Amino acid sequence: MANNDPNYPLTTTIVRLLHDKLYEKRKIAALEIEKIIRALVLERRNDDVKKAITLLTSDFTLSNNSNSRKGGLIGLAACAIALGSQDITQYLDELINPVLICSMDADNRIRYFACESLYNIVKVSRADTMPFFNKLFDAMSKLTADPDPNVRNGSDLLDRLLKDIVTEFPAFDVAGFMPLLCDRIYTMNQYTRRFLIQWLICLDSVPEINILIYLPKFLDGMFQILGDTSMEIKKMCETTLDEILQNIKKDPESVKFNEMVNIVIVHCQSQDDFIKVKALLWMQEFIKLAGPIVLQYASGVVGAVLPTLAYEDLMHNSVHEAAKSANSSLMKLIDNSCDKSEGSSGEDSPLPLNDMFQVFTRYLQHQSTSTKTAVIRWITHLLVQIPYRTFMYIDEIFTHLMNTLADSSDHVVLLALECLAELASSAAGTPMTGSTGNTSSSTTLVLNEYFRRLMVFLLNMFKTDKQFMENRSSFVVRQLSLLLNAENVYRVFAEILLKQEDDCKFASLIVQIFNIILMTSSELFELRNQLKKGDSKDSSQLFCCLYKSWCHNPVATVSLCLLTQNYKHGCDLLMKFADLEVTVDFLTEVDKLIQLLESPIFTYLRLQLLDVESNQHLVKCMYALLMLLPQSRSFEILQHRLSCLPTPQLVSHLSSKEVKNNKKKDIPTVTGNSSPDVDFDQLFKHFVSIQEQHIAYKKQKRLKASNSTTDAV
Repeated sequence: MANNDPNYPLTTTIVRLLHDKLYEKRKIAALEIEKIIRALVLERRNDDVKKAITLLTSDFTLSNNSNSRKGGLIGLAACAIALGSQDITQYLDELINPVLICSMDADNRIRYFACESLYNIVKVSRADTMPFFNKLFDAMSKLTADPDPNVRNGSDLLDRLLKDIVTEFPAFDVAGFMPLLCDRIYTMNQYTRRFLIQWLICLDSVPEINILIYLPKFLDGMFQILGDTSMEIKKMCETTLDEILQNIKKDPESVKFNEMVNIVIVHCQSQDDFIKVKALLWMQEFIKLAGPIVLQYASGVVGAVLPTLAYEDLMHNSVHEAAKSANSSLMKLIDNSCDKSEGSSGEDSPLPLNDMFQVFTRYLQHQSTSTKTAVIRWITHLLVQIPYRTFMYIDEIFTHLMNTLADSSDHVVLLALECLAELASSAAGTPMTGSTGNTSSSTTLVLNEYFRRLMVFLLNMFKTDKQFMENRSSFVVRQLSLLLNAENVYRVFAEILLKQEDDCKFASLIVQIFNIILMTSSELFELRNQLKKGDSKDSSQLFCCLYKSWCHNPVATVSLCLLTQNYKHGCDLLMKFADLEVTVDFLTEVDKLIQLLESPIFTYLRLQLLDVESNQHLVKCMYALLMLLPQSRSFEILQHRLSCLPTPQLVSHLSSKEVKNNKKKDIPTVTGNSSPDVDFDQLFKHFVSIQEQHIAYKKQKRLKASNSTTDAV
């Protein structure tokens, strides 16, 4: 064979057969090429081997004729087989690159033969192929999604071969390869998605390769693949993510949690429930494993979790439970070690409280009860664990928190009251000043200025929202009395009402409500007993404090006197009723008082009626009430009760015997409370003054109504 032959070292026959359109003839040529290359290798004629490969590349694989390109591909594969694993390394660049070009050919048959040729080249070169791995992977990621099934099958064979090589020889440039995989991860093609997931599974199975290092680069794409319409791909992706999560649990030190938390937060808000649940479970594990690292992302976490708690139906139960667990895990991260001392700015803390409270403000107005209760629990938790830092932002949410008291759910209202009670009694707040600055004698509770603000806001809510007052007033006041001590609640309420309320009609109505709660609620049992005994200076002061506001409602004032056993003063007030305007509402209140006197709460009063002589003012009070009533059911009840009093003859007889016994035993008779610390004359003047204000208020209202009618005419 002459060296000046343009086809050298190939023969003219081989060249002709390689150009043939029939596969069988090209196959014959390939076998001949194999023989020639083997001979050249044995003779160490490396330059001639290169000439043969160059000829196959330039005249065949780069030809415009499709049959020639096919011939070139089979010829290059034959060269690779002939070279063998010992001699192929130095020719790999010349062998692989032209085949990769053909793998992108418009002709599907050429793409198939390119896959076949690459398979043969890689099969021979094995680990020596690793420097070309990225190029091969790039080509396969496209071929695996080829519209032609034969091409996809050919690509799959090459893919499996490369996986075997990587598993067998893992020492390749993983760091250089992962960006390529991460770039492809956002593909929407299902075949490519499956291909990429399989490669992640492969890499994860190799002990020498730690893909957790690169997890932040492909985690977002994997969560997106979870939303694929193919159940096979969805399940494969889920299994892979579960396996990766297990690896994270085994080796959390190698994981860059701070680079992935925001990724998981985004997918916690996915519209796809499957993705949402998986992301929430990841978030829960991140919180457990990363601990304080997650705190700097707390606002994003709660912003993602809180609305998800609204998924309460059976269909979305898994979503709800996952969100609930993630929320609970995050709350456990925050303890008093995260707080700062009083007066500290707290700027060095990773917890973004300002952003968190913005999230809380938004979701306190959410429609879901579960979401609202979670927000309230969060605020309470922060007040308990980090009160000083929380107080820096509490003003921003106080009004919104108060507004939840009007919520339709009792559970929401109860939690809100507990939160407000924690706020009002927190040591982080400014201590309350004034006569209510000191707590009641029956509790060690220390109150701050938010307690006063709470009561002021509550009274304004009662005033502006009549329905709220009618439906919620009793529940709210009773719960606050349990949480913050009834004496504290009633003292502050009485002072605020006396000093700030100029609407006499509202003042009368709210006193009536508070009085009924005082007289009937089990939560106020201790306060009633304290007032009833009146055996201390504190009790007398409390009575006077309540009395001054109770004067806005005459009947309530009398009931307070009866409760505290100040019967003489009660009698004086009832005599003053002759100067008051008796309306239907007034008589209705008297009627309710009669019903109240028949309740177990006033058992002691009814028993005191037996001692007529020692309780003349009490008896007179009862008859005064009877005289106020029209002929009604309540009139009959009270009249019947009074008819049960001992007869004068019996009283006289019992009294004479009792006097003798008392002289012998020195036993005092029951006469009610003397209350030596109370200036009843001053209180009576105050009552008269308040009633005059009510008269003036009614007169002004009537005048305005008259003027309005005149203007209309």
